[in-house]
Amino acid sequence: MADRLSARAAIAAVTADFTESTAPREDTSADGPLGWAGYADSRARATARTGERESVVHGLATVGGHRCVLVSFEFGFLGGSLGQRTGDRLEAAYEEAVARRLPLVSLIATGGSRMQEGMIALTQLHRVAAASARLRAAGPAQLAVLRDPTTGGGWATLGAGADVILALPGAQVGFAGSRVRPPGADPAAYTAEGQLAAGQLDAIVPPAELAATVGHWLGALAYREAGAAAETAGPASGPAPAPAPVPEALSATGLPRTGWDAVLRARSASRPRAEVYLDAYFGIRLPLHGDRCGGTDPGLLCGFGLRQGRPIAYVAQCGTPTRPAGYRTAARVIRLADRLGIPVLTLVDTPGAANDAEAERAGAGAAIADAFAAIAAARVPVTTLVIGEGGSGGALALAAPGNTHVTADSYFSVIAPELAAAILKRSPDRTHATADQLRLRPQDLVDLGVARSVVRPGSARTGSDR
Repeated sequence: MADRLSARAAIAAVTADFTESTAPREDTSADGPLGWAGYADSRARATARTGERESVVHGLATVGGHRCVLVSFEFGFLGGSLGQRTGDRLEAAYEEAVARRLPLVSLIATGGSRMQEGMIALTQLHRVAAASARLRAAGPAQLAVLRDPTTGGGWATLGAGADVILALPGAQVGFAGSRVRPPGADPAAYTAEGQLAAGQLDAIVPPAELAATVGHWLGALAYREAGAAAETAGPASGPAPAPAPVPEALSATGLPRTGWDAVLRARSASRPRAEVYLDAYFGIRLPLHGDRCGGTDPGLLCGFGLRQGRPIAYVAQCGTPTRPAGYRTAARVIRLADRLGIPVLTLVDTPGAANDAEAERAGAGAAIADAFAAIAAARVPVTTLVIGEGGSGGALALAAPGNTHVTADSYFSVIAPELAAAILKRSPDRTHATADQLRLRPQDLVDLGVARSVVRPGSARTGSDR
């Protein structure tokens, strides 16, 4: 079990610059909306024990040089539970974030809704969800840090509903608290580590790294509000950001002579892969992980990076067949970047979408369609570099129409030449000739207007944020 910090200690772990906001007026004399005998005494004892008058504290903070509205839960106050007065404070925090156009950071530690207030406590989830929706519509981001425990309605609103979800190691995380789970339930499923494996959160952050990590995220997510576009009234208005610069090629190979030569180069084990490209391009990378539907794809890297201080969202295929969870994660990142006014970089490298039975059951078609839709609807510019294989619609789903570039050791094709030959009922010895007919070489793609350029080494500068 992770250490349980108080609300103030959790705040101190991320910032020394916190100004508490005035709490809504509270009635501390009554036994609550249900007249629950002894409830007022329980609250009084919780106040004496913790020094807090409710289970949340909120105010303005600066983390890593970036302003935000900060909410912190006090688990020692009736288990950090949500009651009507908690809802008042949470709603006030969201409204302050809307009014000031600041991101909201929640340091969560809660057991869920407060039993002594019954359905009145449960309906606070409606209030939190509505306040969260208003903030999302206004533009600013929401970042959650899951402490121990984060369960019940607090997980299902502030936690799982955030744009970026971080967790402390060993934190208990799940909709069902420890006392209400089915007998024999796997305890690992209710941990931060288990939720990370299931694609439900983005990263587990050691306490010593939390302040720096939250600061980096605020620097990326709050960029639009802090920059020139902050003069506009919403995420859909104002000038579009400049496109992400095209990365330079990381291999010095010349153009391929034949189509099959292009295929062999793209499939070479020695060719630079996405991880190398991202490390060369960004000074700092902040990964986003999982599709929030129980799935992950280790062959797709997603997140936000800082390049010379400027945030750029990235989606990068790693040379494997992309799975449905990968496309759903990519769509999530692209839509978040679009809301925040941050340009997107995609690196295409896949033999195609995963087409096994498991992928079909996981909704491959719908997931690919969602990725196509996310790029088609994006108001921010999307830049694409094909760095290896461009296999069919599984690659095209993450390629930017009108702003796709290719390296000399890549190809892009309606389908792999071997499969094209099979579909056309040609013998295997016609595969090389079929590759030529497909015109899949980098120079062919430029001639056809599918790609804008063949990128060479030294054609773009690398990041220098470190």
